[in-house]
Amino acid sequence: MELQRGIWQYLGMIEFNTLSDDHPDLAHSPLLRGALLTLQYAQTHGSIGLTQTKAFKRVFVHWAVENFDWPGKSAEEMFRYNKVINEYEFPPLEVIHFLLISLRLGRHIKGEFRLSKRGIELAQNPGQLFAELIPYFVLQIDHTSYARFENRPFGQWDVWMNVINVEADHGTTEAALFETFYGEPQDWHTAGWREMADFSTSVLRPLEWAGLLKETREDEGSKQVCHVFKTPLWRSAIKLDTDNMLQAISVQ
Repeated sequence: MELQRGIWQYLGMIEFNTLSDDHPDLAHSPLLRGALLTLQYAQTHGSIGLTQTKAFKRVFVHWAVENFDWPGKSAEEMFRYNKVINEYEFPPLEVIHFLLISLRLGRHIKGEFRLSKRGIELAQNPGQLFAELIPYFVLQIDHTSYARFENRPFGQWDVWMNVINVEADHGTTEAALFETFYGEPQDWHTAGWREMADFSTSVLRPLEWAGLLKETREDEGSKQVCHVFKTPLWRSAIKLDTDNMLQAISVQ
């Protein structure tokens, strides 16, 4: 309890480090990889076709499914039951499309998605793209807008990330994190599963898509447990006020 009370005192700003274009830890970010591939595809082909509703056409959606290598959404799995896939059926692509338009890296022009001058520049600069894309995605986007449930959990990113920085430094579980923040031992197998779902989809999933956290699921007895770990990208890309607590924890 003393350790947890100490963590709650850290409510400072979140600072993202600038990483070089060839930094190996950038490879941990599925969102960055998908955005780069989308920009590079549009640059190579001149544009990406749009439907009447301004979504990417299926030919590109299929290409994205096959090439994004998105965790938990392999091409084999997605095409097993659906031979035709629309953009809204591949949520990561729908989010990337929205982000690229919001950041003005691309525009909709006469039924096509075309890169802006800045988009062309960042298509070849992963480090700079990460610096623009990931902080905006994690900290500014309403993550309930593409989640199954619409309730946002109580809390702020500076608190969530400073606490996760310490609690997940050597690995933890989804349920343990939820209990740390909200004081109740909820899980997907309890009556509070909706609260767990809100926390998972609005906090943990964005961090996983950004490549900052990695989740693994294991069967333990009669239930499945979700383990949560910080990736190397978390350690290289983020500065937090609780960083000075990590060494003290590691020597215990």
